[in-house]
Amino acid sequence: MTQGPAPRPLSDGALSDLLGGQQFGTLATNKRSGHPHLTTMLYSWDPEARIVRFSTTADRVKLKHLQRDPRAALHVPGGDVWSFAVAEGEAEISEITTVPGDAVGRELLEMIPTASRPEDEDAFLDQLVAERRVVIRLKVDRLYGTALDIDS
Repeated sequence: MTQGPAPRPLSDGALSDLLGGQQFGTLATNKRSGHPHLTTMLYSWDPEARIVRFSTTADRVKLKHLQRDPRAALHVPGGDVWSFAVAEGEAEISEITTVPGDAVGRELLEMIPTASRPEDEDAFLDQLVAERRVVIRLKVDRLYGTALDIDS
């Protein structure tokens, strides 16, 4: 077996770009047993604040995990199978949006790229309340990941 190139660590800027260039990743929380709970999530990355935001409903098991243990990680694949980024940190959970257009509802709306925003924002904000939506804010204190430079 021949030795191929070694993975190279990505710079903080490259990791941030990778997070910003994707929309889906795998959120890892900690079960009471200590085993990871993994779920695919749509997310929004704020590179200046170093916060990853997720929208979810108040009844999800991941919230119970994060309330008990706020440590979490987001794994995001790169443009090929050889690259990835991981964002680790502690999560905080917003209050449930209870009034259409409240601060949490507006934060959830701001997570959607401008080109994808709903035409009827009022109906969207009503729906967020009906679904009992919250924002998970992962405050990133560590970014890491690698890429492998190979010819396909």
